[in-house]
Amino acid sequence: MKKGIIVIIVIVLLGMFGCNKYNGLVNQDENVKNKWGVVQSSYQRRADLIPNLVNTVKGAANFETETLTKVMEARASATQIKVDVNDLSPEKIQQYQAAQGQLSQALGRLLAVSESYPELKANQNFLNLQAQLEGTENRINVARNDFNDAVKGYNSSVRKFPTNIVAGVTGFKQKGYFEAAAGSDKAPEVKF
Repeated sequence: MKKGIIVIIVIVLLGMFGCNKYNGLVNQDENVKNKWGVVQSSYQRRADLIPNLVNTVKGAANFETETLTKVMEARASATQIKVDVNDLSPEKIQQYQAAQGQLSQALGRLLAVSESYPELKANQNFLNLQAQLEGTENRINVARNDFNDAVKGYNSSVRKFPTNIVAGVTGFKQKGYFEAAAGSDKAPEVKF
């Protein structure tokens, strides 16, 4: 009789332990999803600013149409990539990041080329949009860092014993990080 009660108590304690670990994983998973939503919202803000920026730049006489076309194509490509919040695998994150990186490069070229146009540099709408874009890029960076922090906590829990047993049984998998773009480890060369 005593052995049966001890077995029941051990089973109940193990069940409570498993439920506690499972609920912890659920909370961390929801935190990662929340941070992903902030990342997407920040990128959407940038995508929403681009048509206004391009239309303002179009007003400048003889502005390079190829540069504007590349920006709009990169924007279209970046907004086509959708990542399911329930499948934040490293491959999906890299795919999303690659599309956003192409847009960042195109915007960088646009802003660099615009320096050659004094009428643009004097245009208040352009200056305001440029400032908003810079602020949005900062928001994106903060959102990506917060997302990576949330993923780190989640992935650590998924991999640590004994939570890894609960994670494996209940289907929790590691999630992907945002990583530095290729070539970003080299400082740009400045020449005067």
